[in-house]
Amino acid sequence: MPKLIRIFFWGMIISFLGSLPLGTLNIAAMQIGIQESIRDAMYFSLGSLLVEMIYVRISLVGIDWVRKQGRLMKAMEWITLGIVLALAIGSFIAATKHGGKAQNVFLDNKMHRFLLGMFMCAINPVQIPFWFGWSTVLFSKKILEPVKSQYNSYIIGIGLGTLAGNCVFIFGGQWLVQRISNSEQYLNWVIGGIFALTAIIQLWKILTHKDAIEKFTHGADDEIANKEG
Repeated sequence: MPKLIRIFFWGMIISFLGSLPLGTLNIAAMQIGIQESIRDAMYFSLGSLLVEMIYVRISLVGIDWVRKQGRLMKAMEWITLGIVLALAIGSFIAATKHGGKAQNVFLDNKMHRFLLGMFMCAINPVQIPFWFGWSTVLFSKKILEPVKSQYNSYIIGIGLGTLAGNCVFIFGGQWLVQRISNSEQYLNWVIGGIFALTAIIQLWKILTHKDAIEKFTHGADDEIANKEG
């Protein structure tokens, strides 16, 4: 049992720390929490972490198959880039209307936030090489072994770590809105800027073939530095 607990905490800590750098999913969760409700933001986070857990499972047992899906993963990267750009534009538009209280145009839809979280995480394949890299490290250190019970403990820890990381952004955004005058307008400008910068970096990586997917599908370096593409 201590072995399973240890693996659980490894998964949770790696996932929590990996969720803290600014990225598409955690910023989107924060924006939903600010503009809609904490409940919707939590639904979004639960949907995204469910897909992430599925991706981790795939990376543990079907890595050879995943590596052969280079074209699919590359297409997913371009789709993600388009969505990030839409989020950036939507945030800028929201910041210029009605004191910054307008809804982000991309998030202004009736899709259930759980499904939206699943969708946005599913088209963000950078998480596969991230978790493949970390899992490889844990395997090499004999911390993680190819045992079903250990996989389950590891994946549950990952899910809770991602949820905790998203909660930092969700409740942190609420805290700022409640304490800073016109903070929602300022946050929309900041969030739009973050999305725009993320899109520029991702486009540069794609065009220069330095993205994590390129390295992963060609069997080069293990990507362990960045969870949100």
